[in-house]
Amino acid sequence: MRIRTTLCALAALGAAGGLAATGAPADSGDARTYVVLLDPAASTDAGRAAIERAGGTVERYNSEVGVATARSTRDDFAAQATAERAIQAASTQRAIGRVPAESRQKQDRVALERLQDERRKGGQPGEHPPTPSAEPLDPDIAPNFNKELSRNFTVDDPVIDGPCASDPDGSCADPNDVDEDGHGTHVAGTIASPLNGQGIGGVAPRSEIVNLRAGQDSGYFFVQPAVDAITYAADHGIDVVNMSFYIDPWLYNCAANPADSEEAQAQQRTIIAATQRAVDYARSRGVTLVAAAGNEHTDLGNPTFDDTSPDYPPDAAYDRTVDNSCLDVPTETDGVIPVSSVGPSGRKAYYSNYGTEQVEVAAPGGDYRDFPGTDRFQSPKNLILAPYPKSVGLASGDIDPKTGEPTNAFVVKDGDAYYQYLQGTSMAAPHAAGVAALIVSEYGKADRRNGGLTLAADKTAKILHKTATDTACPNPREFVYPGRPAAETAYCEGSP
Repeated sequence: MRIRTTLCALAALGAAGGLAATGAPADSGDARTYVVLLDPAASTDAGRAAIERAGGTVERYNSEVGVATARSTRDDFAAQATAERAIQAASTQRAIGRVPAESRQKQDRVALERLQDERRKGGQPGEHPPTPSAEPLDPDIAPNFNKELSRNFTVDDPVIDGPCASDPDGSCADPNDVDEDGHGTHVAGTIASPLNGQGIGGVAPRSEIVNLRAGQDSGYFFVQPAVDAITYAADHGIDVVNMSFYIDPWLYNCAANPADSEEAQAQQRTIIAATQRAVDYARSRGVTLVAAAGNEHTDLGNPTFDDTSPDYPPDAAYDRTVDNSCLDVPTETDGVIPVSSVGPSGRKAYYSNYGTEQVEVAAPGGDYRDFPGTDRFQSPKNLILAPYPKSVGLASGDIDPKTGEPTNAFVVKDGDAYYQYLQGTSMAAPHAAGVAALIVSEYGKADRRNGGLTLAADKTAKILHKTATDTACPNPREFVYPGRPAAETAYCEGSP
């Protein structure tokens, strides 16, 4: 019997709709998008009516967890909305200033390196590839792909995703079986590529892949599509959700950071609360949620600095001091299983986040700098090999358009399919998600409502932890990375 594992992958996240103005006196004329958190006791009708009274129009409404997206031209919409009994919080989706207000130079380097670590070849410099053309689903994904259950919860935003006319289908709404980036295909293949004599085999090769798109083409993930994808998984018999992303625009969500304006604080509190509601809802319906720990080589139990947030719109980030009260969402959302990355030698990967309070398991995610001083140092084979869409490879120059052959050692061709070596905790999380899928297939009970099998999320997590290999700390206890800054040295707590 086949089980379903779902994928929330970096490929398309939509700007979540909005409220239209109602002619209120405090009207700027420019519509803004808001995320609205409804009171848990409020009915759908009451929530919609409250939003309209505040001066907006609902474009998306998740009645299961009480999270809506709205658009309004009223400058005081958030204040008017939160004055309504049915509304708990309302915050703009865009960045909202900082305290103190001051100019700063662009600080894109860390954010770019984060994407490069996951997307590009072994963390080498590069840019987002041009838009690929449409093509059939990757041949090493297609046999296990459930198109009927798959959904795209996003709409392209031309400001960050480019003109909609440049998309393969010429629209802002991507099909649910097209990956214009390659990240999602790589993750899906790691989880469930079939054993078909071609390419690789996934960790759970008999599991179904359901693509629930919650990420923009440009790589942004916003809260409403993420919440909608998670609750959809709960309502449609999905057993495992893999989340190789963090919810934008904040790398760390702080409830009351003095560096942030009151509006920015409200936005972060809304993201924390909305995501927690969705996770609680999904877990109560047997969904196990797995997340990447992140690639900032940071102790999540002791983060100190963030200069990449808010990352939307571009160039809005500013320097903030952060601490352990600030959360990486959904990685640190209660009930989610965070996964850090280890290299082929078994050491903590140089880029991987860690933390004794936060990270529960580690899995292979690749480490380009593993085996220093040997021939294996900076070898593609130190990374994770998984399916790669041909269209993306052609657009990025990784595949020769005339011969069809790879142009570099980080891409492999097997038959009519292509595979790419990548690294990142985005590559580690799907290994753990695949193991979770195997656990459900072994210990799950018949799901009378949705078919297939089901297993309580707590039981799945307990078995995952119990069957993981307890790995001793190195001696000495430090993970030192030659050629990297001393700040990246990680100290192992536990048995030597």
